[in-house]
Amino acid sequence: MRRLPPLNALRAFEAAARHLSFARAADELAVTPGAVSQQIKALEETVGVALFRRDPRGLELTEAGSAAFPSLRDGFDRLAAGARLMTERGGPRRVTVSAAPSFASKWLVPRLDGFQSSHPDIDVYVHADMQLVDFSSGEADIAIRFGRGEYENLDATLLMAERIVPVCAPALLRGDPPLKTPSDLARHTLLHDDSRTEDGPSWAMWLKAAGTDIDGARGPRFNQSSLAIEAAVAGKGVALAKYALAEADLVAARLVIPFDFTTPTDFSYWVVHPSAKAALPEVAAFKSWLLEQVTPPASA
Repeated sequence: MRRLPPLNALRAFEAAARHLSFARAADELAVTPGAVSQQIKALEETVGVALFRRDPRGLELTEAGSAAFPSLRDGFDRLAAGARLMTERGGPRRVTVSAAPSFASKWLVPRLDGFQSSHPDIDVYVHADMQLVDFSSGEADIAIRFGRGEYENLDATLLMAERIVPVCAPALLRGDPPLKTPSDLARHTLLHDDSRTEDGPSWAMWLKAAGTDIDGARGPRFNQSSLAIEAAVAGKGVALAKYALAEADLVAARLVIPFDFTTPTDFSYWVVHPSAKAALPEVAAFKSWLLEQVTPPASA
């Protein structure tokens, strides 16, 4: 038999360790902070060692608490996955996918009918938000993130690399003034994507790399990548866009790349999820489908 401390005490410790806050752990568990504190105290008495340090700066894990936390976090993830497998047998299944709003609207949603056609028994719920989803809270099963792939305690699989390209409506190429070289941008409106500053080059950086001395600070700004792209489609100026987000508009000739000068970025798109979620068939199916979207078909 497994000799374990009380399960409620372990739950209280895992939530408090994840949030580093008794109050936020209490909110998650629907109890009072005092109840969480009592559970932690009882657990510390049971194991005979302090698990938290409490000081005016906040809550910190002790060495023993830090050592135990990863295993308990993974354990509760697996318990949740196991319980879900029991309750979903014979009933409808759902996979909740977290993605940034622009990626969801410009890349993911246009492709979703393909997943629904091949998996009619799985409903997809898209959770679009700029904030990183908290998997432990049950907000999502799987996520698509734009970064360097360094996601602590999560399985991360590369989906696709990215590059930054200037895009504009075709009419701008032959307009007055025309748009033929990067130096011509001095007489055009620059559209700025301010959704994330670390994802790729700003206009100022791009213009410097292109060898121009144009003021890269001017022009309207948008807090979503999709808005900057839509402004470019409408002929309002030239945007710097992630290629994956602009691809559909480029293929449909609503946008063009005016210069053969693109900029790589250290960031890529990654499929991430807790290890325990891999046991869920709907998560495995959705992940496999995502990877198929960027895999070239085998030649005959």
